[in-house]
Amino acid sequence: MNTMKISLPDALKTFVDEQVSQRGCGTRSEYVRELIRRDQECRHLRGLLLEGAASATAVPADAAYFEGLRRRVNGRAA
Repeated sequence: MNTMKISLPDALKTFVDEQVSQRGCGTRSEYVRELIRRDQECRHLRGLLLEGAASATAVPADAAYFEGLRRRVNGRAA
């Protein structure tokens, strides 16, 4: 594993230390790694959403479409 040194103003260092304590992270490094992973997940999800938004719709998302989804969900829950 590589090491990266970062500099933070006192207010941000205090915030990071508080987050480490509150979230149960063992170290500051674990907290920063968690933030980076979340950012990667958000970027991936954003990409999927943009890809979906740019794609052609298979069926119109009207009231009948959503009613069909409800029936499918309720059928699986039963």
